Amino acid sequence: MPFRRSDEPELDALTRALAVQVTAERVRRGLTQVELAALCGTTQSAVARLEKGTRPPRLDTLLRIANALDCELEVHLRPRTTERKP
Repeated sequence: MPFRRSDEPELDALTRALAVQVTAERVRRGLTQVELAALCGTTQSAVARLEKGTRPPRLDTLLRIANALDCELEVHLRPRTTERKP
């Protein structure tokens, strides 16, 4: 299934970036989606949806996945460096 676009391009970009990062880290560690799901207490289908980028993950799910992959989850808010388009 292709990535579902929302009316928020920034959300789409973040969702795609998370999908790429989670997939890469899972593969690097030699885990299947089923194994990752078991480690973080979610379902394989939830991991697959996140990796496909079909919709943004819930923050609590993302934190559990980061912990299962022995990664830190960082969120930064900083002032924009460019003007936002209306």
